[in-house]
Amino acid sequence: MAGNIELLNSVLAQARTENRAALVGYLPAGFPTVDGGVRAMTEMLDGGCDIVEVGLPHSDPVLDGPVIQTADDIALRGGIKIVDVIRTVGEVHAATGAPVLCMTYWNPVDAYGVERFAADLAEAGGAGCILPDLPVEESEVWRKAAEQHGLATVFVVAPSSRDERLAKITAAGSGFVYAASLMGVTGTRASVGREAQDLVDRTRATTAARRGLPVCVGLGVSNAEQAAEVAQFADGVIVGSAFVKRLLDADGDLDAGLTGVRALAGELAEGVRKRA
Repeated sequence: MAGNIELLNSVLAQARTENRAALVGYLPAGFPTVDGGVRAMTEMLDGGCDIVEVGLPHSDPVLDGPVIQTADDIALRGGIKIVDVIRTVGEVHAATGAPVLCMTYWNPVDAYGVERFAADLAEAGGAGCILPDLPVEESEVWRKAAEQHGLATVFVVAPSSRDERLAKITAAGSGFVYAASLMGVTGTRASVGREAQDLVDRTRATTAARRGLPVCVGLGVSNAEQAAEVAQFADGVIVGSAFVKRLLDADGDLDAGLTGVRALAGELAEGVRKRA
């Protein structure tokens, strides 16, 4: 079975035709439980997200701030395994028909087996993989496997990335480019800042030959106002910590947490549509 890169491309293109940014939600698999995570991601998509990223919990998540680290720790203590992450991707996609990606650091993929990981992710209906710590120069093995199985390879760029490096990354990537809006780790912030727009502009300038590979912005967006701000210049708005926080704030009451993430998805969906 081929993966769903074309579904991802179609959803991003549809958002563009509607003159709005796509809304991308993130949660780590296994949080608060495997089944609870599936339900939460389904609520996020039903509430207004266009795309979901399923995080593969890691014991040393260098990009993730304290909120997501807390969720990762809960998932790891619950015994989360890669097969559970892939099952989460499959069940969320089956329940919603939406594009679902896996976001993971490289070590777990390498340990699981590159070809096996790509094949299993595609078989589950996954649309691609976001690999924040995989250098583009060392990505050929993964990219070949991903292309063979119909998966997008999404690289992360940062404000510190020079234009030459942005060009190399966008030439190798597919699906979209994940633009980290500022230097640092994930987490909600009072403002997203001008660095994000500058990074998007510089990244987009390198994608002309790729027929406009979309650029989605993450790190720091937590409410409808910030989503609307980022939607003015980005093709997609990525939100993670704010969704995790809704579940953490529910303090073990899953139904309350599900209500919270669905409500947040609705608020953010309104935000990304304000540019329309």
